[in-house]
Amino acid sequence: MGRRGIGKLVAAAVAGLLLASAAPASATPPVEKPGPPLSVPAAALAASLRCPADLHGGPPPVLLVPGTGEDPDWYSWSYEPALTKLGVPWCTVTFPAHSTADIQIAGEYVVNAIRTMYARAGRRIDVLGHSQGGMVPRWALRFWPDTRAMVDDLVALAPSNHGTESARPVCASECNAATWQQKTGSNFIGALNDPVETFAGISYTDVYTHDDEVVTPNFDATGSSSLHTGAGRISNVAVQDLCPADSSDHLALGSFDPIGYALAIDALTHDGPADPARIGKAVCLQPFQPGVNPTTFPADYASASTRVVEQFAGGKGLPAEPPLACYATGDGACPGAAAATKGERRAGRRHRLLASVRPRRLREGRRLILRVRVRRYRHGRLVPVAGAHVRFAGLRASTDRHGRAVLRKRVRHHGLVRVLVTKRGYRHAVRHVRV
Repeated sequence: MGRRGIGKLVAAAVAGLLLASAAPASATPPVEKPGPPLSVPAAALAASLRCPADLHGGPPPVLLVPGTGEDPDWYSWSYEPALTKLGVPWCTVTFPAHSTADIQIAGEYVVNAIRTMYARAGRRIDVLGHSQGGMVPRWALRFWPDTRAMVDDLVALAPSNHGTESARPVCASECNAATWQQKTGSNFIGALNDPVETFAGISYTDVYTHDDEVVTPNFDATGSSSLHTGAGRISNVAVQDLCPADSSDHLALGSFDPIGYALAIDALTHDGPADPARIGKAVCLQPFQPGVNPTTFPADYASASTRVVEQFAGGKGLPAEPPLACYATGDGACPGAAAATKGERRAGRRHRLLASVRPRRLREGRRLILRVRVRRYRHGRLVPVAGAHVRFAGLRASTDRHGRAVLRKRVRHHGLVRVLVTKRGYRHAVRHVRV
C-alpha cells in the first residue's frame, strides 16, 4: 500500500481526535489579564519536559507539541532527527492520557515548557505542533500573557484552531475530553478565539491540507485551521497552494509530508511566518521530508499511527464537554486566587530571577558587547528588576529601571561564557552564552 494510502486508512479511524470551532462563548477576560497560578504540581510539569541538548547558542530551540492521541514519540522518526541534523535544539512535552484529557490542563504544561525553555535558552523560542498540538499553544498564549514575549514563531500543522465537524458524530453520546473541546461550537474554542486569535510579536504559520478528513472543513483559508484576527503576523498556507497534486491527509501532514516540512523550516529560519514564494517547486517531487528513513518508513508510520488510534480510543469517555476554567470566563476571577498567590510567594517562585543575554561581537570579533535583561514574575506577569548585579569575566554592572544592563569587554576566545545575575532576596540566575 502506498504511503498516502496508509494515512487514509489510519486517519479515518481517528477522525474524532481533533478540534473545535469558533462559536462565541461567554465573555472572556481581557487579553492582558495576568495568568493564574499553574494547578499542575511542579514535579509533574518538570517531568513532562524533555530537552536532549543544550539550549544555549545556535538557532532558537523548538518545542514540539503532540496532538490528540499522540505522545512525543510521534516526532521521533521525522522532526526530531531532521531538526537535530539542522543543528536546531528541540524539546518535547508530554500531556496526560496521551493528549486526550482536558486541553486546559495541557495548556498549563505548555506554559511551563515555554517558561522553562526561555529561561534555559536566554532568548525567545519557537513552537511547532500537529493537530491539537498546533492549537493548544494558543491557549497558553491567550491566558498567560507573560509567555507571549517568550515565543517568536508558532508553526501549526493541520491545527484545529476553529474546531472540527468530524467530532460531532464521535461525541454523539460520549467521547474523551479533548475531542469534546475540539468539536465545532465548543465553549473551549469559543474562549480560545475571543476576542482575538493572535498577538503582536509572534509569527503564526498555519499549514493545512484540502484532504484533511479529521479537521474539517479545510477547503480554503476560511476553514478551521486558518487564523485571521489579532496583531500577530499570519501565514495560512495549504500544501496544495504549492503542489496542487499533493494528497496529504491529516496524519501525513504532521509526520512525513515534505511540503509541510518545507513551510515549517522556512518559518523557523526566517523573520516572520512562512513565505511560500521562498520554496521551490522541487519539493513537490520529494516523497518524504528530511528525517524520515525511506527504508523503515512503512514500519515507522504504521507503528506511530496505530499507537495514535489505540491511544485515542483508550481515552476516558465523558458525557459532556468539561467546564471552562474560572480564569477563562467573565472577568477571569477565580476563588482562592489570593491564597494561591501567597502560596507561590512562600515557595519562592516570585523571587526567581529570569535573565536573557544577547551577545554581539565588534571589530572582527575582538570586542564583545553583552546586553542583559533581567525580569521576575509578579502575579503571573513578567516585570523588570532594577538594581540586579550582573557579572561577567571580572566586569560588573547593575540593571536600570527597565531591568537592562550592558557589559563591554575585549576578548579573543570563542565559545561559552558565563554570566551571573544576583540580587539580595532573590535566587540568582546563571546564563551560559555562546559568543
